Amino acid sequence: MALKQIKNKIVATQKTGQVTKAMESVSAVKMRKSQERAMAGRPYVQAAMRILSRLSQSWDGVQHPLMQSRAGEKRLLVIVTSDKGLAGSVNSAVLKQVEEVLATADVSTYEAICVGRKAVDFCRRQGIAVVHEYTNVSDEVVIEDVERITEEALKGFAAGTYNHVHVVYQNFLSTFEQEPTKRQVLPLHPEEIASIIEGIQPKNEKASVDVAAVESRIAYRVEPTPEQVLDTLIPQLVQVIMYHAILESKACEHSARMVAMKNATDKSKEVTKALTLVYNKERQAAITAEVSEITGGIEAMK
Repeated sequence: MALKQIKNKIVATQKTGQVTKAMESVSAVKMRKSQERAMAGRPYVQAAMRILSRLSQSWDGVQHPLMQSRAGEKRLLVIVTSDKGLAGSVNSAVLKQVEEVLATADVSTYEAICVGRKAVDFCRRQGIAVVHEYTNVSDEVVIEDVERITEEALKGFAAGTYNHVHVVYQNFLSTFEQEPTKRQVLPLHPEEIASIIEGIQPKNEKASVDVAAVESRIAYRVEPTPEQVLDTLIPQLVQVIMYHAILESKACEHSARMVAMKNATDKSKEVTKALTLVYNKERQAAITAEVSEITGGIEAMK
């Protein structure tokens, strides 16, 4: 390989490393903020799920329409991904989880609400009907961002269009570890609610959830009527589940992108070092060859 070609490769690799280093720095800032939001929202989500767990086992809760299965032929998937790539396997792991779901049933029986451009592209490739798509969702997620998603899911389930509603997203465990997760949102079941409560526990948190205590049946006196209170409260708690899923996904996205860009930067340094070594060897060989030619020429003149 010519010295000029090697030199051009070294320069190109260094420039790529500068780009990935800048992206790593940006992602690190976003990662810290998104992780703080996810961690700050967990106690709120956990408290809401405790309320929902108790209500779901009360007599009025069990009889509520959102707790009852529907006879509809279709199922709704709420798929949460990112809009951009360069985030490692954070999107592909979620989409693989969806593929596993689709492998056990006819694709035509599923419809999707897509959060993120990657989910939209995936559904179009797989032939899944997209009911609604939400892209460019702000990193500063607020609960109002999920109102339309929850409203569409609740409306379709209440009308009997869907017999189940699932949300698929990345659950944040740590900066270097994320877990693709599928949750059944509707109809609500105490077992699934208890699973959500366990799933939102941070790894470094010593306190554990007493699931048995959460699942214990408690009799409530509800005013003005149980129907009026549950009709308002349960949809709001379902909205909290969606809110939690998007918060966790944002934390996973920026963490995975920061790690991916760091690995890319480290790799560019390794490649630059290896190319520099090759360049020096080729340069030394060229110099040696020139010296040998000069020496041979001098000897021939003698």
